[in-house]
Amino acid sequence: STTDSPVAVETLDDVPEHVLRGLPEDVRLFPSAVDKTRLGVWATKSILKGKKFGPFVGDKKKRSQV
Repeated sequence: STTDSPVAVETLDDVPEHVLRGLPEDVRLFPSAVDKTRLGVWATKSILKGKKFGPFVGDKKKRSQV
């Protein structure tokens, strides 16, 4: 018989404080609809097309790093 190793689940404790502080109004982090082990970005109400957010803080990452 095989034993599945536990899968690490991302939580709000894993998110840097500056990211949580920088979230736009009406945007929250909840479990992803795509990957239940990760957090996803969810809007709590409709966001109009063209809405601008920022300024963003943190480190810029290449796509291959995320």
